[in-house]
Amino acid sequence: MYAIVDIETTGGKFNEEGITEIAIYKFDGHEVVDQFISLVNPERDIQPFVVQLTGINSNMLKNAPKFYEIAKRIIEITEDCILVAHNAQFDYRILGTEFRRLGYNYKRKTLCTVELAKDLIPGQASYSLGKLVRSLGIPVTDRHRASGDALATVKLFKLLLAKDTHKNIIQQSIKLHQKKTLDSKLLNILDKLPTTTGVYYIHNDDGDIIYIGKSNNIKKRINQHFLGTNSKSKKIRKLVSDVTYESTGSELVALLKENEEIKQNKPLLNRALRRSIFTQALYSFIDENNYINLKIDVADGRKKNITTFTNRQSAKSFLTHMVEEYNLCQKLTGLYKTKTNCFSYDLKECRGACIQKETSESYNKRVNELISKHNYTNKNMVIVDRGRAIDERSVVLIENGVFKGLGFVNLNYQINTISVLESIITPMENNRDAQHIIKNYVRKNKRLKIIDLNKNKANE
Repeated sequence: MYAIVDIETTGGKFNEEGITEIAIYKFDGHEVVDQFISLVNPERDIQPFVVQLTGINSNMLKNAPKFYEIAKRIIEITEDCILVAHNAQFDYRILGTEFRRLGYNYKRKTLCTVELAKDLIPGQASYSLGKLVRSLGIPVTDRHRASGDALATVKLFKLLLAKDTHKNIIQQSIKLHQKKTLDSKLLNILDKLPTTTGVYYIHNDDGDIIYIGKSNNIKKRINQHFLGTNSKSKKIRKLVSDVTYESTGSELVALLKENEEIKQNKPLLNRALRRSIFTQALYSFIDENNYINLKIDVADGRKKNITTFTNRQSAKSFLTHMVEEYNLCQKLTGLYKTKTNCFSYDLKECRGACIQKETSESYNKRVNELISKHNYTNKNMVIVDRGRAIDERSVVLIENGVFKGLGFVNLNYQINTISVLESIITPMENNRDAQHIIKNYVRKNKRLKIIDLNKNKANE
């Protein structure tokens, strides 16, 4: 659990500042579950430049509560939380100073979104809150007021959690809050899990991730782990201390995150080398008569494929459908072995490419249409899918045929502005598994929205 804080002060000499406004959002890693926002009477003058910056003046604070009147609420809402702030050292120092004046020793673990952003979003022109969120396309209102800045920090922190593929932030949090009882532990874990699509992380007592998985129903899948009788389920029940998760909305995003994070974190109970689930691939070659032939073969990472499949039957079913859709030749797609014409030609469904009756130019045009639709080699595009909320969309970025990463957006300009999009996405490795996952998902989900970035550039 996190308490995301922003404080406005009077300004003045070091350790003599007073609080004029405070906002705290209690955040469980997915949504805000509690909040506290209040003006504060600092019982001292406010520096003129601060009044100009924040708009908060002494008249506004005459009837505001003094710090001692809200101190208990601050303690309660931040109890068992990690304190998160943009420049956390400042906010934590101010809180500590105010509590010391009351004779109370206020201690919390802290996380600084400035430091996290420098690590997870390198190369930004500025890491000040206003400039950083603007460059990332994060909407912010009431800038330099505690509530507005704290809400912007919530959105920034949510983005940083998504970019933290090594899950260092979450693992530190789990270590801080170890579960104590074993018998009720599994039920307690299940109670807090959602039934949504996403990636889940099973932790041991030290907070280390021992297993990563993906599911369209996280709660149901974890329950299966807890009830399973195989050796992996037994090990999970023995070692589990907590389960965290990341909702994705999109199954494609969940698959890609699972693939990336297993490789990066190498959890104890995941296989050391992720097995390839795509065993077959569709390839093309040009025969001696200059016709493009299609061929299903064992997937080979050294060869450029059109698309990939989990098994040979799935590949044959796809190719049979494509023969019908694009009016292709059974012989030239390897579905009908013959030295003469294919069976479809007898039924007048093939135009005769198998016996050179149809020209190679005419036939190849349709084959190239199929290849172009199902292959993203050299393409610049964004795959848009479901997000984690109604007003959000997930995006997967492909540049020059290379998978660059994924992220979440709320506004259209975040997709159409490449510099903003590149900052928002979590960079990921363009490995063979990722390529297979994307091609397979795009092929199976006909209603996906795909934005051609080349067309967008041409229209700018």
